[in-house]
Amino acid sequence: MTTTMATSMATTTAPVLFKAACPDCRGHFELASEAFRLAIGASRRTTFYSFTCPDCGRAVRRPAGERIIELLTGGGVRTLRLHSG
Repeated sequence: MTTTMATSMATTTAPVLFKAACPDCRGHFELASEAFRLAIGASRRTTFYSFTCPDCGRAVRRPAGERIIELLTGGGVRTLRLHSG
């Protein structure tokens, strides 16, 4: 996953776009931060990001390591912190 900045003359802050791919249809696309959800759990297994593929409509869930978490949170992706009870 990589990020790019979309430029716009109308706004002072450019939205962040993330390059992503669907493992089902193999589509490649760019999505705005609003299209992603990040869940941070107590372990690697419960820390992931997700989005819906704009090409085939499938829900995609991928593991998120420290670098991915840094990129997504820095780009404004909504984050859910999972608590273990």
